[in-house]
Amino acid sequence: EGPQRKKRKSEAVQVEEKADLLAMGTAAGSVLIYSTAKGALHCTLDGGHSGGVNCVQWHPEDSLLYSGSDDTNIVEWDLQTGKTRSKWKADRAAVTSLCVSPDGKLLLSAGQVIKMWDLETKEVYRKFTGHSTAVTTLRFATTRPPDGNGHYFLSGAAHDRLLSVWQVREDGKDKNSVVSFTLTDEPQHIDLVTSNSKEEAVRLAVVCKDGQLHLFEHFLNGPCKKPLSPSCTVQMSDTKDSPVPIPLLATALGADSRTVLLAYGNHLQPVMEKVEINTAERHVCLARDVQTSLSLSMETTVSKVKTPVVNTKSRVLVPGLPGHQAPVKGTSQGSEKRKKDADTKEMSIAERLGEIDLSTISTEKGAPKGTTSLQTDNFAVLLVQGLESNDANILNKVFQTRKETVIKKTVARLPLPAVLPLVEEITKRLQGHPFTQHWFLLTACAFVSSHRAVLMVRWLKAVLMHHTSYLASLPDLVTQLGVLYHMIESRVKMFHKLTKLHGKLYLLMTQVATNDSSNAVTDVDHTAKLVYEEESSDEDEASGDEGLPDDDSDVSYEKLARALLQVRSKKLAELTHQQLTKQCRCYAVH
Repeated sequence: EGPQRKKRKSEAVQVEEKADLLAMGTAAGSVLIYSTAKGALHCTLDGGHSGGVNCVQWHPEDSLLYSGSDDTNIVEWDLQTGKTRSKWKADRAAVTSLCVSPDGKLLLSAGQVIKMWDLETKEVYRKFTGHSTAVTTLRFATTRPPDGNGHYFLSGAAHDRLLSVWQVREDGKDKNSVVSFTLTDEPQHIDLVTSNSKEEAVRLAVVCKDGQLHLFEHFLNGPCKKPLSPSCTVQMSDTKDSPVPIPLLATALGADSRTVLLAYGNHLQPVMEKVEINTAERHVCLARDVQTSLSLSMETTVSKVKTPVVNTKSRVLVPGLPGHQAPVKGTSQGSEKRKKDADTKEMSIAERLGEIDLSTISTEKGAPKGTTSLQTDNFAVLLVQGLESNDANILNKVFQTRKETVIKKTVARLPLPAVLPLVEEITKRLQGHPFTQHWFLLTACAFVSSHRAVLMVRWLKAVLMHHTSYLASLPDLVTQLGVLYHMIESRVKMFHKLTKLHGKLYLLMTQVATNDSSNAVTDVDHTAKLVYEEESSDEDEASGDEGLPDDDSDVSYEKLARALLQVRSKKLAELTHQQLTKQCRCYAVH
C-alpha cells in the first residue's frame, strides 16, 4: 500500500527479534529458518553438517540455535550472521535429541549415552547411561540451579514404554534414573510445566504412539523405586454406533491444571481444541464427530513423467551422429517363460520375486566390495516384507541361506519393530512338522525338521546377539516368548538323558570294535631268527692260548662278524665284560 520507506538498522533488528521463527532440520544437512509472521523462508543455514539433521533447539536468551546430526556433531549457529559459531563432536553415534536448560548454561545431547555440556567451555559436565534405543525426547523438568542437587530432566526413547527422570547431583552419583513414568506405547509428543521449587509439582502430558494422552503430576524430591502410573488417561472416539478411536497427535498444558490444548485427527488436517478435563477420573473418553479418513485427489500428486518400457525390438537413438544406435540390454531368462505379447507390459512384483535367486550368493574374489552389503540390504528388506505380509515363499527363500555372516548382517539391519515378529516366526519353524503315520514320511520329515532347526538356531542366535537390549526392554516379553522358552526347556531336559545314552553307546561300540580287532590279529611267531652259542669258560681255561682259536676250527669268522653286527644293544648288555672282550679279540685276530 503505497511506496515503502527504507528502514533503519535499529528498526530492522527490532523486527527480526519480534519475528516468530521456526527452525527445521533437513536430511541434506542444512537448517531452514521460516518466519511465521512473514509466511516465508527467513534464511538457510548451510555448511555445518555432513549428515542429516535429527534435532534443533533454540537458546532461551541469545539468538543462537543448536543442531544435532548423523555425523555425530553438534553445531552452534549464530542467526545474526547465519554462520556456525562453534562445532564439536558429541558422541560416537548420531545425535538424536537436544535440549537447552532454562538458564541457557547447560545443553543435553543424546546419542549412545546422554551427556550434559557446559555451553561456555563446550566440555562434558555429566554423563548418564541413557536408553537401549535412540533417545527421541529430552526435557528439563526443573529450573532450580545445579548447586542444590535440584536439576532434573526426563528422557524418552523409541520403542520404550518408560519415561526416565534423571537427577544432577554434586557428588556425581547420578548415572542411573531416579523416577520412571509408565506408558502404553512409545512417547510421540511431550509437554510439561517445570517446577521452580521442591514444594511445586511437575505437570507432565505425554501423547503416545497409540493415540492416548497420559497426564502425570509428581513432586521431584529424590529417587522413587516403583514406576509411576498416570493420574489420568484421555482417549478420543467418534460418535458412530460402533465407535472408532481418533488418534491424538499432540498436546499443550495450560495455566490451569484442568485446561489442555489437544491436536487430533489427521496429520495433514489436524483439529485443534482446548478442553477441560476432569483429572479426578482415571480414564476419560471424549466423543467427537470428526472425519478420520482423509480423501485427496491423487491426480495432482502423481508425476506426469512416465518411464518408457524398453524391449528387444526397441531402437534407442543417442544425441550425436545421426543413426547411431545405443546398445539395448536384453531381457532376462525368466522373461522368456512369459507370453510373447507380454513384451510391452511391465513385470509384476510376483514375477520379479520369482526371478530372484536367494540361495546363491556371489563369493568370488573378483566381485566388487559392495556386492555383499547390497545383497544383505535386499535380504533385510525382503525379510521385513515377508514378516509383514506373512508370505511363506519369501520367508523360505530368506531362511535358506547358510552363511552366518549374511545372517548376522541381515539381522543387524532389521528395524526394531520387526524383531519380535521374527522371533515368533523362528519359534513357529522350530516346532517342526506335525505327526504322520507312515514311517518313511516320518523319517523324511524328521531329517528336514532337524536341518531346518539348525538354520533357525543360527537366526535365533543372531537375534539374541544384536537385539538383546531391545527384547529386555519389552514389559510383556515373558508372555510373548513363552512358547520358545518352554520348547527350549523341554529340549534341554532331554539333552541330559541323550548325553548319558550317547556315552553308554560309545563304550559299547568301542568294546565291540576292540574284540573284533583282537580276533583278527594272527599268532606271533616266537622262534628266534638267530641263535649264537658261546664256548664255555672251562674249555677256554684249558686251552693254552685264550685269545687264539684253533686253526682247524669250524667257526666261520664271517658269520661271527655278521652275528655281532646284528646283535642289538639289548643282546650286548646281556654279555659280561669278560666275554665281550674275548669275542672282540677273536674278531681282531681273524
